Amino acid sequence: MKILIWNENEHEMSNALVRRLYPDGIHGALAAAFKDDGSASVSTATLAEPEHGLTEEKLRNTDVLIWWGHKAHGKVSDEIVARVQQRVWEGMGLIVLHSGHFSKIFRVLMGTPCSLSWREAGEVERLWVINRNHPIAAGLPPFIEIQHEEMYGEPFTIPEPMETVFVSWFEGGEVFRSGVTFQRGAGRIFYFRPGHEAYPTYHNLQILQIIRNAAHWAHNPLPAWRTVNDAPNVPHGQAPVPLQVKGPRLHEDGEAGYR
Repeated sequence: MKILIWNENEHEMSNALVRRLYPDGIHGALAAAFKDDGSASVSTATLAEPEHGLTEEKLRNTDVLIWWGHKAHGKVSDEIVARVQQRVWEGMGLIVLHSGHFSKIFRVLMGTPCSLSWREAGEVERLWVINRNHPIAAGLPPFIEIQHEEMYGEPFTIPEPMETVFVSWFEGGEVFRSGVTFQRGAGRIFYFRPGHEAYPTYHNLQILQIIRNAAHWAHNPLPAWRTVNDAPNVPHGQAPVPLQVKGPRLHEDGEAGYR
């Protein structure tokens, strides 16, 4: 399983607190989730690299992409976003973390604003496992308590999820759907909320376990669905059951449709 961890890596470069918490970058901390996983090969990429480190070749050889972004969503090229979207349609798994809810790639795949309420107060979060038999929740207790986190609150303007795995309660009283799944084309998507850069959330072993579980869940071992964008004209003579043309037609056999 080839995993690519993408991190914009801007907070670490400009903020001493974040740099102290994550001296190897958030992408380095996330990679630690897989250090004992012999079935996973992990690489990283950041915004400042050519093509954001998301070249066609790199994505073609990625099974699961993990995405962390916050202050630089607008700096991500629309061309690269379309490239990632295509790979998700073809079967690449995508895990979107924390403030990646506002990333271009997540919003284009969801087709909604993906907005929410928030507060930065270092409050206690209880991350409740509400789908205990889900593979992403494997090996977890009934809830995980995080001592300091940023609050995200409902309403979360996403489409109705395929599954809701985690719900958070915050010290200030809000709740939030913190772990939800989707599928777009052949690609599985998991959005996971914890991970504010000012707190050591990605050093929490249970949080890393969830991310590791999610990567295995999102991994699609089947060949890429390369024809996902095709809309072929199937002549009547090639129908599974032989048939006669019975009405007027706008197109000749084999002709491309309107786009």
